[in-house]
Amino acid sequence: MGFKSQKYSIDSTDYQVGQDNITKWGMDVHNTVFTASAGLSILFIVTLLVLSPEDAKAAIDAVKSAALSKFDFVFMWGANILLIFAVLIALSPLGKIRLGGDNATTDYSTISWIAMLFAAGMGIGLIFWGVAEPTAFYTNWFGTPLGVEPFTPEGRELALGSAVFHWGLHAWAIYGMAALSLAYFVYNKGLPLSMRSVFYPLLGDRVWGRIGDVIDVMAVLVILFGLATSLGLGGSQAASGISHVFGLNNSLLLQIAIILTIMGLAIVSVVRGMDGGVKMLSNLNMIIAFIFLGFIGILNFTTVLDSVSTAVVGYVKNIIPLSQTTGREDTTWLHGWTVFYWAWWVAYAPFFGMFVARISKGRTIREFLFCVLVIPTLVTTAWMSFFGGVAIQQVIDHAGLLGAAQGIGDVSLSLFYMLDAYPIGNILSLIAVALIIVFFVTTLDSGSIVVDSMTAGGKLELPIKQKVVWAVISAVIAVVMLWIGGTQSIQALQSITIIAALPFTLILILGCVSLIKGLLTEVERPQVASDKSA
Repeated sequence: MGFKSQKYSIDSTDYQVGQDNITKWGMDVHNTVFTASAGLSILFIVTLLVLSPEDAKAAIDAVKSAALSKFDFVFMWGANILLIFAVLIALSPLGKIRLGGDNATTDYSTISWIAMLFAAGMGIGLIFWGVAEPTAFYTNWFGTPLGVEPFTPEGRELALGSAVFHWGLHAWAIYGMAALSLAYFVYNKGLPLSMRSVFYPLLGDRVWGRIGDVIDVMAVLVILFGLATSLGLGGSQAASGISHVFGLNNSLLLQIAIILTIMGLAIVSVVRGMDGGVKMLSNLNMIIAFIFLGFIGILNFTTVLDSVSTAVVGYVKNIIPLSQTTGREDTTWLHGWTVFYWAWWVAYAPFFGMFVARISKGRTIREFLFCVLVIPTLVTTAWMSFFGGVAIQQVIDHAGLLGAAQGIGDVSLSLFYMLDAYPIGNILSLIAVALIIVFFVTTLDSGSIVVDSMTAGGKLELPIKQKVVWAVISAVIAVVMLWIGGTQSIQALQSITIIAALPFTLILILGCVSLIKGLLTEVERPQVASDKSA
């Protein structure tokens, strides 16, 4: 498909997908991107083996803290700008453009599509932080939002509202704009599924050279390290839950065994393909999640009803103050929570964007942005309100382990402590552990698909063994990190991912500018056609 306007042109014949690829050992990979990504990953692991985990973590954390504190305005305004872009595009005539062209049809039902984007995006994070985050804000664990007084009705409202803020419209705008940019250039302009493709309107043919290689390698490393971090932290949480329910020792061996189990299940999912793997698991995730949510709602109907309204009011009332960096008295909380979250969502945006782009053909831009922004925000509002609201009420009533401690002591056990307050707490805990594992299998499966495509020059159809290789590499990095230095090494890896998010914030904003330039060519088409007919 040609890509032409008065200012620049793209002709898909200028670049053949995979032209820089090599075939070796039955694998089809982009020579530069694959070699650089694999080499830098190995170099990172070797460096950590040489350095002590404590020294490495201290040095990396110092850089991360400087990035979050000195450049907080970049992350905060970057998220604000991406949300503004998303709303304006959705409401403008450009929202009528269909991904893949006017006659394109969807590959997945709307329900399955939403389930897949939610599972790939934030599902596992909500399990981890649904209880811990609102409770932390309410009890002044590492500060309170906007300096509100803890253990007060105002503190409860802002605690729930701030939790929704971190997982709501801003977060999904970061994800959504990355996904939309990729989907448009892949399906409407015939370019490869690669981060470099987004920047053709700005960089021209240079995206097929070293500049494009750098963009793709950065994206691969951020995705790979993000997956390994999630696996490591998720393995630790799942191990905490299993040891809590069954009375087992939460050892390194148990954590590694869980990660390897997740890897094995992900490989099975990869082999089964998109329909039999990611799609099926995502639908299963949502069914289990809504059953879980329903249990909590039935057991605490009055509390969750009040919590939902309180969370919505707290979110709407404080969305503007929480989106600013100036005039804040809660700078420690701001940098430790909001800025950190925005950086993490940016770091995950290439992964989410590429996966969702792959499954979004046939949607109009308006439908795409509505489903990516509004529906997940509603689900996260319900989740944070239900679990966070119940946890805060337990603190207020001095009920259960959370109430006895008047807050959280161990983040990885917060959810299980809340569930312990119920007679069927063990059953609910088992459901939680199952949900954690299935979400992580989905994440690793979809992540390996994305990294595989990135390191193969943007090809969509590739040998299954390549996807398996990346699933194994992600799990091995997580296992090695835990083995070298436990959660300290995993947190060091997380810090590196956060640092990489600083330049990626600017890259995403430039990607939006590039997207607008591309979308405007669609508006010009009728005029071009009429000129030719005349």
